[in-house]
Amino acid sequence: MNEKPMRSPNIQIAADIIKAGGVVAMPTETVYGLGANALNPIAVARIFELKQRPSFDPLIVHIADMDNLNSLMVNLDERVYMLAERFWPGPLTMVLPKSDIIPDIVTSGLSTVGIRMPANDIALDLILSSGCPIAAPSANRFGHISPTTAEHVRKQLPDVDFILDGGSTNIGIESTIIRLTDIGFQILRKGIITKEDIESLMPYDLQTRIDKLSSPGQLKSHYSPRKPFLIADTATLPSKSKSNAGLISFSGTLEEGFGKVIRLSQTSDLKEYAAGLFGAMHSFEDDPDISIIFAEPVLETGIGLAIMDRLRKAEFYWKYEHSI
Repeated sequence: MNEKPMRSPNIQIAADIIKAGGVVAMPTETVYGLGANALNPIAVARIFELKQRPSFDPLIVHIADMDNLNSLMVNLDERVYMLAERFWPGPLTMVLPKSDIIPDIVTSGLSTVGIRMPANDIALDLILSSGCPIAAPSANRFGHISPTTAEHVRKQLPDVDFILDGGSTNIGIESTIIRLTDIGFQILRKGIITKEDIESLMPYDLQTRIDKLSSPGQLKSHYSPRKPFLIADTATLPSKSKSNAGLISFSGTLEEGFGKVIRLSQTSDLKEYAAGLFGAMHSFEDDPDISIIFAEPVLETGIGLAIMDRLRKAEFYWKYEHSI
């Protein structure tokens, strides 16, 4: 019989910090999360403090097994288990009626909570070792670029108690968030799990009204670099010198004249574009030779919907609030 591998000392250190009410940055398959004991309101408050996150923006709770789920939700809905069997562990968050053990600070006072089971062995081991569900938004300053490496976390959150370094994340954008309705399901935040993926299990609900800010990722401005950022099109591309501009490229057709180019896929693979997007933003943000960043748009089908959602939210701050 194969014995279970010995737990990493760093995971045990991180788990002890979580148990003591501290905050730990942890890898997931999507982006790095900033985690604390989801049942400890004082620990969760420190997440908001470190991120400078507004209290009206709820957090996602991460679990490692279905027993955790049963204790965190009420009003049993068999569709939840059907979705979990198909998509967990994985990048799908379900917004569900919450039990009383979840503090209001986690859900910003809402009666629902977003829950997911990450597909990352380090994250799952940390949750199990901590003995509690972990509330964890992305491990970045609020509104800034999401982190896909431990170094991205160190850059933005130097005061975090501990960083579990799990290398680069493999998906690179945040989880799809859904909620269930009497009719079927609705998408609250687009991700790599698409509407079509979920429609194989239940119908999409176009009728029921969605309340604003019922989950993370619903603000118009988010994921913004510290430098001007625009989606590359004929209206925004500079007509003269691009020597100080960086381009996040997908197709290779817009690259001429740019000071620097980061090509995220040589084969027009949307998963590769999604996985490398935030890392490319960080790279250009840190590059002293680049003063403005452009990103090539993609077709809004499948994963392209989630990519364009991130690009538009990253652009919003610069295009509409700073009018560049």
